[in-house]
Amino acid sequence: NCLKFEDGRIIAENFDGVGLKRDIEHNIGLPLVGRRVLLLGAGGAARGAIQPFLDAGPARLVVANRTLEEALALEATDPWRGRINACALSDLGGESFDMVVNATSASLFGELPEFPSSVFHGESLAYELVYGKGLTPFLAFARASGACRLADGVGMLVEQAAEAFHWWRGIRPETGPMIKQMTVPLG
Repeated sequence: NCLKFEDGRIIAENFDGVGLKRDIEHNIGLPLVGRRVLLLGAGGAARGAIQPFLDAGPARLVVANRTLEEALALEATDPWRGRINACALSDLGGESFDMVVNATSASLFGELPEFPSSVFHGESLAYELVYGKGLTPFLAFARASGACRLADGVGMLVEQAAEAFHWWRGIRPETGPMIKQMTVPLG
């Protein structure tokens, strides 16, 4: 999602996943290392999060999608082969996760992807990539299902912008005040 022109070349980078990881670990204070992580969706947002998440060392990273084939395609992608598990949303029953990230487009339309409430437990973080919409159907479902921590994507937005600014200018802006200013209450 960023371009830079250097020595007559165009260099492209995507900082969404890096921003998401930084928001979760730095701002929310939940290290990914050793955690069971569920990523809902297999589109571009999920694709951008996979490598930064894997770099953080989770115990397990599961990608669940409405269409199993798309999730399986991510599972078979080098260098992720053997490092992530793919399944259909309907196949998630029976396992709970420390962190559930909604990378589907459902919340953009006020909808909830169909998945079991059992994915949440009392210490789960429910992270909605959509921001500025308050308590989305995903976050409301997570709360009702026992997730104790809720977050939306405003922190990811600010952190990916700060990372891009650092890439372009070599200076990392302070993100806390901007996140605070942009945050919409989730309750």
